[in-house]
Amino acid sequence: MSPETIIVDRLSKTYQVPEREGGFGSAVRSFFKRKYKDVKAVQQVDFKITQGEIVGFLGPNGAGKTTTLKMLSGLLHPTGGAASVLGFTPWELKPEYLRSMTLVMGQRNRLAWDIPAADSFLLNQAIYRLPDEEYKATYKELDELLELEPIMKKPVRNLSLGERMKCEIAAGLLHRPKVLFLDEPTIGLDITGQVRIREFLREYNKRTGATILLTSHYMADVTALCERIIIIHHGQLKYDGGIGDLSRKIAPFKLIGVRLAEADSHDLTQYGTLVQNEEDWEKQYIQVKAEDVTRVTSGLLANLPIHDITITDPPIEDVIEQAFNQ
Repeated sequence: MSPETIIVDRLSKTYQVPEREGGFGSAVRSFFKRKYKDVKAVQQVDFKITQGEIVGFLGPNGAGKTTTLKMLSGLLHPTGGAASVLGFTPWELKPEYLRSMTLVMGQRNRLAWDIPAADSFLLNQAIYRLPDEEYKATYKELDELLELEPIMKKPVRNLSLGERMKCEIAAGLLHRPKVLFLDEPTIGLDITGQVRIREFLREYNKRTGATILLTSHYMADVTALCERIIIIHHGQLKYDGGIGDLSRKIAPFKLIGVRLAEADSHDLTQYGTLVQNEEDWEKQYIQVKAEDVTRVTSGLLANLPIHDITITDPPIEDVIEQAFNQ
């Protein structure tokens, strides 16, 4: 069994947020005596991740995902609990730890805006004290996977979002980190850009055995890369396990898609609950309990002029939405 790379034990973070009512009088009073409200961003979260795993870290906005990643990367101190990454306590910020991990945030820049990405790469080489041969070998490998060379001489401000994200990710990997914390690495990218980043992360994990903890609002990122997901909501852990297990646990139903051989309409509500599928308008979809699939399918084939029929699991977005609301 692979060793545990990340261990999170009852990790918690509470912010004190100033608050006041509107108006000049309240502004003056708050100047002398400010009121604070405790906001529990993360509440006693526990999980473990083994070496080489790619784990999806999911939750709605404000759930505590980014706060957790910031604690694990050492940017924030927790108010309770403990964590270990590669045997280090992250917020102690030991140089050995900082050279072993990276945090890439899709909504934050690590590259200098007005100079070419190549100069920021050389700065990273100096910061991490990478020998020239090691830097060149790593850059060559990243260029092979991400096609960096055509864009390295452009000022970062002139790069498209997709080009910038490729450079941001590559810059975070020049020192060959063993752990990657990725916060929305494909945010804002078009479909082609998203696919390229996913393919790169999968190949990087395969080549290096790096451990990856990934947050994303794009379910395609998660389903393409992760066999295991962790769901956090209101700062609390809601689920930790496989995507398929979550579907069976939270949403034990199937979708039956039917395309009729005749143009005449037929009432399918007697077989299950009608649902829409925006990606496939040619078929009518009904939702049925998993244990009823055989019976319902037999009834449809026996009583209707079926041209095509499919049985699928519900979209992972729907499954996770149900998990959030439980």
